[in-house]
Amino acid sequence: MLISLIVPCYNEEGSLPILYEALCNVRQSDPSADRYYEFIFVNDGSRDKTSEIIKEFAKNDKSVKYVFFSRNFGKEAAMYAGMEKAKGDYVAILDADMQDPPSLIPEMINDLDSGEYDIIAARRVTRKGEPKIRSFFARCFYKLINRMCDIEIADGARDFRLMKREVVDAILSVKERQRFSKGIFAWVGFRTKWVEHENVERAAGETKWSFWKLFKYAIDGIVAFTTAPLRIATYMGLFFAFAGFAYMLYYFIKAIISKIWTEVAGYPSLLCFILFIGGLMLMCLGIIGEYIGRIYIEAKARPIYITSEESKD
Repeated sequence: MLISLIVPCYNEEGSLPILYEALCNVRQSDPSADRYYEFIFVNDGSRDKTSEIIKEFAKNDKSVKYVFFSRNFGKEAAMYAGMEKAKGDYVAILDADMQDPPSLIPEMINDLDSGEYDIIAARRVTRKGEPKIRSFFARCFYKLINRMCDIEIADGARDFRLMKREVVDAILSVKERQRFSKGIFAWVGFRTKWVEHENVERAAGETKWSFWKLFKYAIDGIVAFTTAPLRIATYMGLFFAFAGFAYMLYYFIKAIISKIWTEVAGYPSLLCFILFIGGLMLMCLGIIGEYIGRIYIEAKARPIYITSEESKD
């Protein structure tokens, strides 16, 4: 049995030696003589010495494979490329920064061997060490997307998971360019067991996920898996159309009763009302634009990633 371990990398020269040593320990501690490992490193356009370190691993270890991107295409593309290259019966994805503990892999393999599950996925039970504002918005995001979508994404879910071959093939069959893997993992289904663990600090370097990048990623996830924002825009349009009609009817009746057809007062409130409605209209157009933009991107059918170098099988 072959087990593929996929590691997306972006400027991870400090943490890669630590991770590689941990993966080698997992391989050496495996009691089964029938299991073999391959380590697939996907270099997502790193600007440091990540590529040189990976090549050194491959030079000394035949089980190390790699894919180098021509530029930074993002973690989603890196995970997809790794799954395309992986040949294992079991396939795992884990981050290079050691926040996905490799020590959990033996337990995940044993759980998958039981035959009761198709996916063993990791889930953080705490966010210790993470900025409080980021933790707050992360929890809000999971609550929001689970209310909007037909699928359920577990709060604290990581991309770190071990999957059977048929699960990987199902994920690869989803060819969309604007990918939100946490949603895709949930959408394809299959029997999943969650392995809970404490939050782990990075082994080296700094996180590549700024608040703005996480916000954009959250928008991608919502737009990719639900049309609820479009329905909300429709409901707001109906509500304000009805409110505007009621407002007009009120003043029409008032004018008939009082016989006063023109009023000079009220311009500030009218201006505020127009600005408010105009802002809502622009927001609704922006929501529609998000969906149209994704249709445009998908219609161009550009490749998810482009490789500049790849190890030979």
